[in-house]
Amino acid sequence: MSALSLLSKKIDEVTQRPDPEAEIPPQSSHTTITSGVGIVKTNYFHFAFPPEELTLESGEKLGPITVVYETYGTLNDRRSNAILILHALTGDAHAAGFHKGDEKPGWWDDMIGPGKAFDTDKYFVICSNVLGGCQGTTGPSSINPKTGRNYGFDFPVIGISDMVKVQKHLMDHLKIDQLLSVAGGSMGGMQTLEWVASYPDKLESAIIIATAAKHSPQQIAFNEVGRQSIMADPHWKNGNYYDGHPPAKGLSVARMIGHITFMSETSMGEKFGRRHGRNGKPHKFSNGFAVEEYLHNRGDNFVNRFDANSYLYITKAIDTFDVSRGRNLHEVFKGIEAKVLVIAFKSDWLYPASQSREIVKACKLAGVDTTYCEIDSTYGHDAFLLEVEEETHLIKYFLQKVSLENGITGENGITNYEI
Repeated sequence: MSALSLLSKKIDEVTQRPDPEAEIPPQSSHTTITSGVGIVKTNYFHFAFPPEELTLESGEKLGPITVVYETYGTLNDRRSNAILILHALTGDAHAAGFHKGDEKPGWWDDMIGPGKAFDTDKYFVICSNVLGGCQGTTGPSSINPKTGRNYGFDFPVIGISDMVKVQKHLMDHLKIDQLLSVAGGSMGGMQTLEWVASYPDKLESAIIIATAAKHSPQQIAFNEVGRQSIMADPHWKNGNYYDGHPPAKGLSVARMIGHITFMSETSMGEKFGRRHGRNGKPHKFSNGFAVEEYLHNRGDNFVNRFDANSYLYITKAIDTFDVSRGRNLHEVFKGIEAKVLVIAFKSDWLYPASQSREIVKACKLAGVDTTYCEIDSTYGHDAFLLEVEEETHLIKYFLQKVSLENGITGENGITNYEI
């Protein structure tokens, strides 16, 4: 049986489980899975200089804009093997490999590299920090050229579509006219949906993981509580805190709320139970439980790497996102020729599988070639970062199918995987 036939068979088995000419930054070459992509460099792209500022979803204009991005692998001569990875709420451009001196690799290192799901022996993988972020791309903590001070709360309101517009400008800069695939989970999945809706002729496929076409009232509610915790912190000062203490307590609480939604009841029970933490000190309103210690540690560590205003702006963009633009969802996908892979996780209650199935149904009604895989995992929403083996299997063979159909073969292209 051919690899392509086995791909269809294996994906069907998962799906049918019961219970529902720009300069490309040089990268080192590597050949083994264990070494990953090795040491990587950070790249910068600048555009939208006045008077050609970027017009945002809100109608406001923003510029100049700096975009931070990383690349892994080698772009082929046809510039046809590029895959754009889109990060979630608090992610960044550093998706794989190591920065010099770092002890930890990028946030999706298990999935990007030689022989991995996004195989850098075959594909040219790109990841950029989103507009409004705080890891190098222009956002609220950036300097406003008109004032010489941090934008703070003067930064314009942004949407998911604005993030994708910026990514499209980056692809134009790299002279990549057609993406082999765009892929992302959570907020990254929303960006992927926006790519499908706004630039359907610029991609061959899309991998949509653990996301929604629009937020439900419950999802909006969790984000609103997080935003209110930041704005209630006296150090927030209407977003103008950059010359003093940041609203660390408010941001920490917002992150604690987030981590509760990322895990399932099962995974939280297995990880913590009712055990006491190593350093937990009971006091009148805390019992020193391991779960309490975990949340405090996560919150405290988060404030050292993320900006509170970025959290406000990005969660606002997530909550206002609606890929349907008020239409029937299937109408958005009519005429789209890109192949779509949708992945969901049974225990994910933040982005329940029902929301992924809604996307799949709309794609099917629109005649889009769509594959749906619902993975039986206990990790909750965190599963899209942790279920590496299952996702690797599905994504690797999905990309193989797309590559073969688009004639990408040979060096820096696709070759048959052994199954």
